[in-house]
Amino acid sequence: MQVTVEATGGLERQIRVQVPEERIASEVETRLRSLGRTARVHGFRPGKVPMRVIERNYGRRVREEVVSEVLRSSFADAVAQQALAPVGGPTIRELAAEPGQGLAYTAVFEVYPEVKVPEVAALKVSRLTAEVTEQDVDAMLMTLRRQRREWRPVERVAALGDRVVVDYDALADGQPLPGVAGHEVRVELGSKHLVEGLEERLVGVGAGEEPEVVIDFPADHPHAEVAGKSVTFQVRVHAVEEPNLPEVDEAFLAGFGVREGGEQALRREVRENMERELRETLQTRLKTEVMDALLAATPVDVPKGLVDSEAERLRRQTRESLSQDRTVSASLQLPLNLFTDQARRRVALGLILGEIVRSSGIRVDPARVRSRVETIASTYQEPTEVVRWYYADKQRLADIENVVLEDQAMDWVLERASVAEVRTTFDAVMKPGQTPEGG
Repeated sequence: MQVTVEATGGLERQIRVQVPEERIASEVETRLRSLGRTARVHGFRPGKVPMRVIERNYGRRVREEVVSEVLRSSFADAVAQQALAPVGGPTIRELAAEPGQGLAYTAVFEVYPEVKVPEVAALKVSRLTAEVTEQDVDAMLMTLRRQRREWRPVERVAALGDRVVVDYDALADGQPLPGVAGHEVRVELGSKHLVEGLEERLVGVGAGEEPEVVIDFPADHPHAEVAGKSVTFQVRVHAVEEPNLPEVDEAFLAGFGVREGGEQALRREVRENMERELRETLQTRLKTEVMDALLAATPVDVPKGLVDSEAERLRRQTRESLSQDRTVSASLQLPLNLFTDQARRRVALGLILGEIVRSSGIRVDPARVRSRVETIASTYQEPTEVVRWYYADKQRLADIENVVLEDQAMDWVLERASVAEVRTTFDAVMKPGQTPEGG
C-alpha cells in the first residue's frame, strides 16, 4: 500500500492511498469460493455451481463490498502509519476501483491540533467571595411579598412603583402607526416595559388625564416605521393603582409550604436557597474566569468540523428549548452562524482541558460523580429512582463524568494559578449591573 500526505492549509490534510489489486482480488476470490459452497443457482446442485457462474451472478456485488471494506481499513492503516489523528470521517475524492487496477483514492480530513498547556502558575484569576446576610434575606422576603402584591385604585397622581391603566395611540407625520396602540394596558411605572421615555412621562399623571408625549426616535432604530421620526403618543389614563403588600402571616407562609415554625422557618428556607444559588453562581463565575485565562494563554487552531458539529448541537438544543414556549413559532429559523462563536469557544476549551486531563493524569473521581448525581436527584420527588436512572445507563453517567472531569481539571488549574480573592456582596453576584432593591 502506497501512502502520500499533503498539508493543504490549517488543520486540513489530504492523503493519497493506493492499494494493489492483489489485496482486493484475493479477498474477492475467497468470498466467491465461500459463496460457491452455499449458493443456490437454478440448474445446479448446491456446492456444484461453476465458479464462472458464481462470478457472473455475485462478482460485482462482492467486489463492491470488498472495496468498501478495504477503503475503510486502508484509511485507518494509512493514518496510523502517518501518526495522524483525524477529526471525524474523511471526504473521499478521486475514487478509482476498476477490476484489475486495484484501489486508489484521495481522503481529505482535519486533524486534531497540537495543544500545549500554558504555564499555569502564570495565570491570574479572581475568585469572588460573598455571603448571604440578614439584610439580603430581608430583601428577598420583600421580593416575595412584591410578587404576591395586590393593586388598589388611588385618588392621586402616579408615582414610581405605582401602576397606571391606559389606552394609547401613536401618530407619525400625523398618521396612525399600524399596530402601535393599546387598550387598558397596565403599566408598572419603573418596569421599563414601554418605549423609553414614555413611561417616565406618566409619572405625575392622574386618572382622567390625556397627556400627549412626543418621542424622537434615532435614525438607526431597528423599526423602520419610526426610525428618525418624531412620534406622538396620545395617552388616556383610566386609573392609578398602588401596590398593597401582603403581611407575612399564616396564609402567606402556607403559600410557600411553611406549616410550622412561622416566619423564622421561612427565613431559614429562603436563606438555604439563597446560599445554594450563591455557591453555584460563584462557582460558575470562577469557572468562567479560569476558562477565559486558559483561552487567553493558549492559542488553539480549532477544527472546523468540530465547530460545525457543536454549533449544530447548540442550535438543536436551543430549538428544543424554544419549542416549549407556545408563543414561539415552530417554523422559527435559527441560522447556524448564530452559534458559531459559542461553539468555537467550547471546542477550544474542550481541547485545552482535554490536554490538561491527559498530561496531568487526572482520573474521574467516582465519589464526586456520585455526589453530583445525588445533588441533581435531590430536586426530584423520588431521588433514589433518579440516581438509579443515571447509573442504569453508561451514556447518561458518562455525561455526568465529563462534567466532573472538567471540574477536576479546573481544580488542578486553581491549585497552581495565581488566585486573588475579591470580596463582594450577594446582590453584586446575583444581580450584576443592577441597582440593589430597597425595602
